[in-house]
Amino acid sequence: MKSNKLYTIFLLLIASVNVAAQDSVKLSMQEVFTAIDKSYPQLQYYDAKIASIRSLVDGAKAWMPPTVSLAFDRFPYRLSLIKEMMPDNQAGMMVSVQQMIPNAAKLNAKKDYLGSLENVQRNDAEWQRNTLHFAARLYYYRRFIAENKLKTIQQYRDLLKILIQTAKDKYTYNQSDLPAIFKGEAALSELENMETMSLAQIAESNIGLNTLMSRDVNAPFAIDTLLLPVDYRADYLMVNDTSALLRNDILSMESRIRSMKFNQKWAATGSRPDFGVQISHGQMFGMPNQFSIMGMMTIPIVPWSSKMYKSDVRSMEFEIDAMRKEKSTMQLMATQMVREKITMLLYETRQLDNYDKNVVPSYKKNLESNLLAYRQNTGNFFVLLDAWNMLLMKELERTDKLGQVFTIQSEYEYQREIK
Repeated sequence: MKSNKLYTIFLLLIASVNVAAQDSVKLSMQEVFTAIDKSYPQLQYYDAKIASIRSLVDGAKAWMPPTVSLAFDRFPYRLSLIKEMMPDNQAGMMVSVQQMIPNAAKLNAKKDYLGSLENVQRNDAEWQRNTLHFAARLYYYRRFIAENKLKTIQQYRDLLKILIQTAKDKYTYNQSDLPAIFKGEAALSELENMETMSLAQIAESNIGLNTLMSRDVNAPFAIDTLLLPVDYRADYLMVNDTSALLRNDILSMESRIRSMKFNQKWAATGSRPDFGVQISHGQMFGMPNQFSIMGMMTIPIVPWSSKMYKSDVRSMEFEIDAMRKEKSTMQLMATQMVREKITMLLYETRQLDNYDKNVVPSYKKNLESNLLAYRQNTGNFFVLLDAWNMLLMKELERTDKLGQVFTIQSEYEYQREIK
C-alpha cells in the first residue's frame, strides 16, 4: 500500500502546478513600473529641473532694469557763487534715467537656447526611467525564480520524506540498506539550506522592489506566478541600423548637440549692437532749467571686443564635433550590445527548450522507472535516491536557466529601451 501511495505521489509531483502566493496584495510587473514612475525621487528630480528651465524661458526676453542717477553738477568750489544769478553759475541738480535696449536677435537666441535644455532633461528622465525599470525587472524575475525553486524544493522534500519512510519500513525486512537511508536523511538536511537560500533571495528581491517603489522595505506583496519569456527570435534577423536605436540616452545626446547649436547662435549674436537711451533733467540754480536726450549704441565688432564672442563660437563648434563623435560611439556600442544580447538570448532559449523537451523528461522517466522497480522490490534504494537527486538537480538547473533567460531578456529590453 505504501508503495502504491509513493508511486501516486510521484505522478502528482511531475504533474504539479504552481500554487498561489499567500500575500494578499498582488503586483504585476507593469504595476511595479507604475509605482516607480509615480514615487521614485530621481524621476521627480527631473520634473523639478524641467520646471526650472521653463521658468528661465519665461524670463528669457527680460530687459536690464533702468538706471536712475542723481548728481550735483558743475558746483563751484566757491559755494557762495551758487546764489548769484549770472551766466557763469552753471550749477544744478541733474536727474538722469538710462535704459539699455537689448538686441531682439539676442533675446530670441537666448530663449531658443534655454528652451532647448528642456528636451535634454526629458530625455535624461526617460533613460533614468528605463534604468529603474531594468533594475525592477531583475528583482522581479529573481524573486520569481527563487519562488519556483522554493516550490520545487518543497515538493521534492515531500517525496524524499516518503522515500525515506518507505526505505525504513523495508529495512525491517532486510529489503533496504541503512547507509542509503542515512544518505537520504542527509539530502533532506541539504534541502533546508537550499530552501533558506531561496528565502534569502526572495527577501532581497522584496527589499529591492519596495525601495524602488518608495515603500516600506518589509511590505509584503505577491507577484505573477505565470511568467514566460518573451519570444524575441524575430529580432535576431534585424538589420544593424544604428538610426533605428532611438534610445533616450542617444536622443539626449542629440538634444545636447541641438542645444549647443542654439548656444552657438546665441554667442554669435554678440556681433550685433545693443542700444540705449538716456534722458536727463537739470534743475539749474543760476540759469534756466535744462534737459538732454542721448542715444547709445555698442560697437561689438571692434577687434578688442570681437575676440570674445568669436572664440566662443569656435569653441562651441569643436564641442559640437566632439559630441557628434560621442553620439556615434554610443550608437556603435548600443548596436553591439543589442546584437550580443539577442544572440545570447537565442542560445539560452535553445538550452531552456532542451531542458523542457529532453533533459528533464528523461530524468523524470529515469526516476519513474527506478521508482517502479523499487515498488516491485527489484530496485535498489541507493539507485533510487540518486535518480531522485539527479532529477532535483536538473529541475533546479532548468529553473536557473530560466532565470538566465529572464536576465538576458531584461538586458536586451534595457538596451532596446523596450517598456
